[in-house]
Amino acid sequence: MIKKIFPIVVLSSVIACNSNKEQGTTGPGMTIITLDPGHFHAALVQKSMYPNVDSNVYVYAPEGPDLQLHLDRINAYNSREENPTHWNEQVYAGADFFQKMIAEKKPVRTALPGGGNIVVMAGNNQKKTEYIFNTIDAGMNVLADKPMAINTEGFELLKKAFAKADEKKVLLYDIMTERFEINTVLQREFSQIKNVFGELEKGTPANPAVTKESVHYFYKFVSGNVLQRPPWFMDVTQEGEGIVDVTTHLVDLVQWECFPGQTMDYTKDVEMVSAKRWPTAITLSQFSAITKQNSFPGYLEKDLSNDTTLNVFSNGEINYKLRGVHARVSVTWGYKAPEGTGDTHYSIMRGTRANLVIKQGKEQNFKPVLYIEPVKKDDASFEKDLTDALATIQAKYPGIEIKKAGAGWQTVVPEKYNTGHEAHFAQVTESYLKYLNEGKLPNWEVPNMITKYYITTSALDLAKKSASNK
Repeated sequence: MIKKIFPIVVLSSVIACNSNKEQGTTGPGMTIITLDPGHFHAALVQKSMYPNVDSNVYVYAPEGPDLQLHLDRINAYNSREENPTHWNEQVYAGADFFQKMIAEKKPVRTALPGGGNIVVMAGNNQKKTEYIFNTIDAGMNVLADKPMAINTEGFELLKKAFAKADEKKVLLYDIMTERFEINTVLQREFSQIKNVFGELEKGTPANPAVTKESVHYFYKFVSGNVLQRPPWFMDVTQEGEGIVDVTTHLVDLVQWECFPGQTMDYTKDVEMVSAKRWPTAITLSQFSAITKQNSFPGYLEKDLSNDTTLNVFSNGEINYKLRGVHARVSVTWGYKAPEGTGDTHYSIMRGTRANLVIKQGKEQNFKPVLYIEPVKKDDASFEKDLTDALATIQAKYPGIEIKKAGAGWQTVVPEKYNTGHEAHFAQVTESYLKYLNEGKLPNWEVPNMITKYYITTSALDLAKKSASNK
């Protein structure tokens, strides 16, 4: 059954088996299958344990450093002092890993709701859409890291995968962690209170109604350690360009916040306006620091401007209209954040009565903060309406407060809500488990996922076309 068990996992496996008997987690329920975990997001899904999810996890992957790094991360979660996990990783390593996974279909599946398998995909995106389709076709549920498609061809296959999932009665879902960031949640909540926000503006290409900007860095810390990235992460044919990768989150949030619970139709509701892409230059020494490789692999030669500089098309901007509302999303990547900083997020939703702005700069100690800024500075009744609205917010999120900040107000969020990006993976997984137990996703999720990937992949085509016409 198992071609190779990595020695570093053996001790954790023994501990897990004993702990499972005590916790009773090996009974009926869901079982996680991890496919080719080349991205650290695959491990973050297992940073927590889940009720009614078997602690035995079946891993199928090619042999190599990506697999070992994944197992090391799981082992670190199993052996940590505070709230250790008890995952028992059962590994098949071989070139035929995908065929093996399909053939074995671990575990013996039970009818939904309440039982079955979840194939977690977070790794090299070059074949991800193909893997998704074939896994769904085999009758297995899929929880996939973004992006699920990195080009137009992938988008067309992804549409077929969703149709196949409906036919096979399984659930295909992507990991949208940013829906659980508390300031984003509050931005959405306040935007639904008309006495505070008013109506969402339509905006213009020059001044969109919604703007979301994300800044990331290749050199970063994850779970307390410097993240070692696989060399292929710097190859856009394998990872995907920035305009189809991180922007997936931003496009998702535009839909989720502006039109909550509403179903999008990309053939009617989306109008692409413009898009652009540009590279981040990475030196060989920087590449070595984050990949532990002393030279650029051959597949990156196409992206070298000289022997020591790699151009990674990790940056992109998309301008589009969604149901007549102008939106702009953009992502930029640098090598390493300045000391004391990290990935940052900026977002604004413009209403007829107030703007809702998330900032994450030096003034905010590089932590996201939501500001509520009235459009009219002499709006005498605004403070009372905002105070009244706060009671509605507090009913859902006890402890949330507001305080005066310049010409507007700043939300004050208790620390208990600032769970952090890594914890959001468990929150997404818990939501997915709930949907599996119910046997269906919310009606709007699938069409909105299709719309989201239409926007990102169409933007890539538009950006390339625009660049070639210059």
